[in-house]
Amino acid sequence: MTMAIRPAMSDDLPLLCALIESAYRGSTARSGWTHEADLLDGQRTDLDALADALADPSHCLLIATRNDQLIGCVEITDKGSGLCYLGLLSVSPEGQAQGLGKQLIAAAEAEAQSRFAARVMEMTVIRQRGELIAFYERRGYQLTGEERPFPYGNARFGEPRRDDLVFVVLARDLA
Repeated sequence: MTMAIRPAMSDDLPLLCALIESAYRGSTARSGWTHEADLLDGQRTDLDALADALADPSHCLLIATRNDQLIGCVEITDKGSGLCYLGLLSVSPEGQAQGLGKQLIAAAEAEAQSRFAARVMEMTVIRQRGELIAFYERRGYQLTGEERPFPYGNARFGEPRRDDLVFVVLARDLA
């Protein structure tokens, strides 16, 4: 079972969108440990957003495949001045807790350094997702103390099931 991590291509987008949705939302997501299904309904992303990211040179979508099956992904966004953003880290629910998330993070950090000359990687996580925050802290990310508002009213990011969602910012020096 050989795993490969490579940049996504336009042909990958329908399966990529389905993978992300299955990892974050709905009943399928509940079989994994990293889901947001108890916090948000609705979509996590859509084909248009993924196509926009693929076409934008400041973004990089990496996908992981095993035996030609899509099993994970991560997005890197160049924010300039040596800062990159890590997002959309997704592993198929049945493939979680097997180290793939760690491998995708490492690949994203290496890609951010080589492609965008990143020195710092940051991410946002919904504050209520303590187990996920702890996972990132074990990977060397630290809470910065900064919080960012959740985009209430924008269905593109999902439909909140509660009114106290907020993002915390985590960062890691890559140098």
